[in-house]
This record gives sequence, C-alpha cells and structure tokens, in this order.
Amino acid sequence: MANTPYPQSYYAASANPVPPRPALQGEVETDVCIIGAGYTGLSSALFLLENGFKVSIVEAAKVGFGASGRNGGQIVNSYSRDIDVIERTVGPKQAQLLGQMAFEGGRIIRERVAKYNIQCDLKDGGVFAALTSKQMGHLESQKRLWERFGHNQLELMDQKRIREVVACDSYIGGMLDMSGGHIHPLNLALGEAAAVESLGGIIYEQTPAVRIERGANPVVHTPQGKVRAKFIIVAGNAYLGNLVPELAAKSMPCGTQVITTEPLGEELARTLLPQDYCVEDCNYLLDYYRLTRDKRLIFGGGVVYGARDPANIEAIIRPKMLKAFPQLKNVKIDYAWTGNFLLTLSRLPQVGRIGDNIYYSQGCSGHGVTYTHLAGKVLAEALRGQAERFDAFAGLPHYPFPGGQMLRVPFSAIGAWYYSLRDRLGF
Repeated sequence: MANTPYPQSYYAASANPVPPRPALQGEVETDVCIIGAGYTGLSSALFLLENGFKVSIVEAAKVGFGASGRNGGQIVNSYSRDIDVIERTVGPKQAQLLGQMAFEGGRIIRERVAKYNIQCDLKDGGVFAALTSKQMGHLESQKRLWERFGHNQLELMDQKRIREVVACDSYIGGMLDMSGGHIHPLNLALGEAAAVESLGGIIYEQTPAVRIERGANPVVHTPQGKVRAKFIIVAGNAYLGNLVPELAAKSMPCGTQVITTEPLGEELARTLLPQDYCVEDCNYLLDYYRLTRDKRLIFGGGVVYGARDPANIEAIIRPKMLKAFPQLKNVKIDYAWTGNFLLTLSRLPQVGRIGDNIYYSQGCSGHGVTYTHLAGKVLAEALRGQAERFDAFAGLPHYPFPGGQMLRVPFSAIGAWYYSLRDRLGF
C-alpha cells in the first residue's frame, strides 16, 4: 500500500513526535466514521467523544496532511465573507446566529490547547494591515460590525501605531485583534489527534475512503477494509476528490504558497515584529506572515486556482516578502511549499446533510483555522439532535461555478485579477 508522507514544509520538519498509526485492515463498527483527520474531523471527533460517541477516523495520508498542517498558522476571526455580507444574503435572523458564532472558533482552539496541554507555540495578537485609505475605512467599519456582536478586543491603529508593531513602511494603519494570534498548525492538529486517542477515538492513517455505501447503516470502504457506522462526517475539504460528487460541483481546490526563512536571530526578528503578532494585509489576494518560535519568518500569499503546484514557489513569494521587508534581501529561504484550500463561489462554508446520516462541512475559502474548530462543534451538536446552529450554516445558499468544472478555474482567475487590479490602483 502506498505511503503518503508530509510535504517538505517547516511544519513537518519541526513537528512534535507522534506514534505510528496503522492503516485500517478488515472491518470495524463505530457510531461515527469521520473521513479526514484535519481540523474539521479532529474537532468533530473531540466534541463527539466528550459526549459519549464511539468515533473512528479514516485519513488518506497523515494527521494534518492537508490545509490543517500547511496553512499560515494564523487565528483569524469570522468567515471569509464577513457578517454584514451574510446579513445582506440571508437576512438579520440567520445572520444574528452566524454572527454570534463568528468568534467562537478561536476560543475553542485556546480551550483545546489548555485542556489537553497541546504544545503548538500559541501566541496572542493578530494585525490586519491597511495599504490604502479605502482599506482603512473598511477596518473601521469592521470594528463597528464585530463590536455589534460583542467582540471588543480590537484596536484601530494609525500609521505611527502600526509601525510600532510591524516594521513595514507600506501600511497607513490597521487593526489589532488581541483574540487573534498564531500557532504551529501541524502541532495543533497532532495535539488534537492525541487528545482524540486519549478519549478512545481511533485514527487510521494511510487509509483513503474510496467509496461511501449509502443507506440506513452507511459503510465507508477503504482499500483494505470498511467502517460500518450510524453516521458519517465528510471532512476531506480540498483533498476529498470526487468521493461525494454533489459536493465537488460547488467547490474548487485552490493552492496557496508559503516560504520560511532561515533563523533570523532574536535581534532582527524583534525589529520586524516587536510584539510577535501575526499580520495579514487587506488586499483581495492577501499576504500574511508571522515569526516562528525559533525566529524564522513564515510568509505566504498568492492563489493558484485549480490547485496546481507551481514550479518555483520561492520565485512567487520571495518578491512579496522583500516588498514588505527589503531588509531581508540577503536572507536564505529554508522551506517552500504549497497547500490547498477549498473555495466556494460565495466564499462561505458549505455545511449540510446527505440523506439522514451523512454530514459534511467544507469550503472555508482560505479562512479555515478558526471556522473548522467551530464546525466540529456544530456538527457534533447536530448528531446529538441540537440542529439550530447547524441549520443556520446549512441554510446558506450555494451555487455551482459559472461554466461548470471545465471553466471554473479561468473564470475565478479573471475575477481575482480584477480585484487584485483594484487593490493595486487603490479602488
């Protein structure tokens, strides 16, 4: 059987030790079979196990192999489309419930880290950096919007203030969210997996789901075994493939690229980000960056529609890094990798149920670290018969990409080009 290792990322190179997890051999029975051992699957498993369910997870590669172990490591609140957009789409009642949940994911992460003593380099503080007066105006509106829903750990920053927290001359201001922050994302996933196992959950690695047999007692088939369950949670996101065709039609895998410098040393690192906050800018195709525990700079950005792997990641991202920090021109890049996230046309997550017993959550659209942890709680609630919050997400409208799967990549790229042009021109 093929063995799929982690990509050669900084996160894999600095991951905490983990026990071997064998592939599934033969047939097992469980209450809930979860497909995918990323944040959505692990969060769902923890909430279910804490409520007495028997849980098995099948993972095609390794825990956190996909976006959960490759992302920028930033704890960013709300969704890829904010609450005001949701309100215009679905009305005030549904938006109120979704707004109340918009800041819960970060709290869940911190609760998990504390409860299960997860070593993942958790740091508080995230900065949204404005490059134009229009973006600064958006942040002012966003602060008022978030405060409407009780989120008050926010500080607007003028040009002088933002230069106290990030040594980049490009920004005219920003907003600091002290409930934001950053983590080592793969170590968070590995810690959550250990917590799952401590509660009796079972994780099978190198065990792709190849077919779901639907019915009153659904079965997940794998290359060398099968899992019989009362419920299935589909949590493969951008790495699900065509396992569930009706989900693939309304989503598109996209790649984002990340580089990591050599260790910068304490002095240089502190000049770049004196308070060790993470940063993302406010462009449509945004850049994001932060420091690691060993004082490297992780810098990411860009989108490849259709999730192709670029030939030279450093050539794409290094110029972005040097535009922000020209003082790093002689610094070596030690790691460069790509990872996929799942984009929806609305840029809102897709949540729902197929039949009576197959549940799913996917399509975080690049905003998944916090949302996936919330999704796990919401899915677990639904399986326990408490569906109000699940229904709020399931009621969000979703549409196929124009032109179907054949044309979704070029159409999306044209749209992104348009918005990135607006960013550059300051519209």
